[in-house]
Amino acid sequence: MNKALKDISEHLKKVDVVTYILDARIPISSINPSLNSLIGNKPVLYVLNKIDMADEVRIKELLPKFKSENSDCILFNSTLSGKSDLIVNKIKKLASKKIEKYKAKGIKATIRTMIVGIPNCGKSTLVNNLSKKARAITGNKAGVTKKGLWLPIGDCIEVYDTPGTLYPNISDQEVAKKLAYVGSVRDEVLDFFELAGELLKTLQEKYPNLIEKRFGSCKSIEEIAISRKYVTSGGEVDLERTARMIVDDFRKGRIGKITLD
Repeated sequence: MNKALKDISEHLKKVDVVTYILDARIPISSINPSLNSLIGNKPVLYVLNKIDMADEVRIKELLPKFKSENSDCILFNSTLSGKSDLIVNKIKKLASKKIEKYKAKGIKATIRTMIVGIPNCGKSTLVNNLSKKARAITGNKAGVTKKGLWLPIGDCIEVYDTPGTLYPNISDQEVAKKLAYVGSVRDEVLDFFELAGELLKTLQEKYPNLIEKRFGSCKSIEEIAISRKYVTSGGEVDLERTARMIVDDFRKGRIGKITLD
């Protein structure tokens, strides 16, 4: 992460607008304080991605947090093609001073934007959407993009795709859990039984109707395992498989449209 932040810091000098991808299921927890300090006063476009899996009522309540004189936001689903012009127009608007300055000199300005965000928030999918080609490697897990690269978007915008960046030290455990829920933390370091238990407890509190619709009257991992008949070869209740299923159901949107911030 420190290497990625150093790379971002070096290239920010060339950037006119920062395109900040947030996971719409955890938009506030998607903001990395280390990135914010590097961005400084540069114009920022917040892209609340994966909106198809988010609670739009809750998102609309949060939108004012992402709008100011120097920032704007857009709700987006980077897996849908043909929508990239919406982002391009927002970037041009945030860079309008530079565009007008160059236009007065009879020059067409090249606008440079850097795409940043936590791992697995859809950055590379968005880059491919913008460029209308599969130029960036994508994957439904953290850590797919390994190094940054500049790519031309249309005739006047260049975009820099960066590796996902988490906080160097996540001291807030509530934030850490949310990042783990959406797959921004490597699965290899997670205790899925504990994670699924915390997720169930959170969703039962915030979205009880969705939990009941998906899992019926079951209130625990054990009850869900019995209901789904998940057993090991030895005939015991398979808690690990059930825990992974619960987290995967959340990540794939099978439980419903949810926003936890």
